[in-house]
Amino acid sequence: MKLDRDALTRLTYLQLGCYGYFIYGFGPTLSLLRDEQGVSRSVAGLHGTALAVGSLLAALIVAPLLRRHGRSTIVWSGMAGLCAGVLTYVSSTALPATLLGVTVAAFGGSFVVVSSAPVLSDRHGVSGPSAISEANAVAAGAGTVAPLVVGACVGLGLGWRPALLLLLPVVLVLAFAGRHVRAPSPAPVPHHIENGRLPRRFWISWAVVTAGIAVEFCLLLWTADVLREQMGLAPGQAAAGLTALVAGMCVGRVAGGRLALRFPLDQLLYAAILTTMAGFTVFWLAGTVVLGLPALLVCGLGIALFYPLGIARAIEASEGRPDQASARVGLGAALASGAAPFLLGAIADVVGIRLALLVVPALLVGAAIGIRVGRPGAPVGGGPYDAWDGERSHGDQSRHEGRCGQERQSGRTR
Repeated sequence: MKLDRDALTRLTYLQLGCYGYFIYGFGPTLSLLRDEQGVSRSVAGLHGTALAVGSLLAALIVAPLLRRHGRSTIVWSGMAGLCAGVLTYVSSTALPATLLGVTVAAFGGSFVVVSSAPVLSDRHGVSGPSAISEANAVAAGAGTVAPLVVGACVGLGLGWRPALLLLLPVVLVLAFAGRHVRAPSPAPVPHHIENGRLPRRFWISWAVVTAGIAVEFCLLLWTADVLREQMGLAPGQAAAGLTALVAGMCVGRVAGGRLALRFPLDQLLYAAILTTMAGFTVFWLAGTVVLGLPALLVCGLGIALFYPLGIARAIEASEGRPDQASARVGLGAALASGAAPFLLGAIADVVGIRLALLVVPALLVGAAIGIRVGRPGAPVGGGPYDAWDGERSHGDQSRHEGRCGQERQSGRTR
């Protein structure tokens, strides 16, 4: 299979990259903002909850908005909301203002995230998982730069705010360059399917990707504190140190885009869980940056695959409802990004950040169980999901091959 990176694909990659810059730049600013506000970890963790609230509100309304107004309109509206949220977040040290800013930025950014996976899935068909992984690699690549820019701005005495404000002119340039590129509207879905329940297999896939997102946000929002307290880094250095995690995610998603063209997605997700568990174990035990930063890089390599491959898996299990499936995954992402970091922060106030981080391996074990339980017992239509069921009977395989032959014959006669 070959991936055609046309203008729409490149634009989608870059739009997601803008939100990635905010998310991965927001993580290291949280520790610095907590110093300015003089609040506890659990209170600072409310910013993660605000992130979740914005994402949740967007996920609840985005599916009907996509059908009514089209994907391009919704994405650019989301980009405008992202910029407005960033401006609000950096405008004050008052807790209500910063919470509002994060909520608005997440609300707008979630329009971009929820729309990107169906766009790429529809555009690239069986190569959709690869395109989704590449798009998230671009987001992680932009995110790799963000902590470095935050650290550099702090080191130069400018504070962390200019680092996030750099996003605004980038969005303006992108809007001008992509003004003629339009995403296709969602394909019509029969009424009885659109309003029906998503299948059990989808919800198990939903649980898997939600657990993976929870791991990602727990480490994104609290790793800087560990680097400061356990490894003795200064605030600016700790913020920049988060680059190791995000760089690993960038590399992992670039590699994942290629691996998804060759290997079953469940195998890749199992490998991602094992890689993350190994990296986390070393990071948790390490007392120096010599071990800690490489371990974070390994964590990033594993975390990289949770969202892009998880959402591709969920879309394939949705029985032809990619926008609805993506919106539901958006709900899971909202719950994960808000509840997990807040819970971790609250636990850390009681037992310390090191013990609180044991939430991470518990989530990884839960994700592994979900992959096993949610393995398809029978194919659900042509596509990469068929390949995930390595234990199909010979009769199932024959029917699958016969269906493919009929589709090829139909294609020749059309």
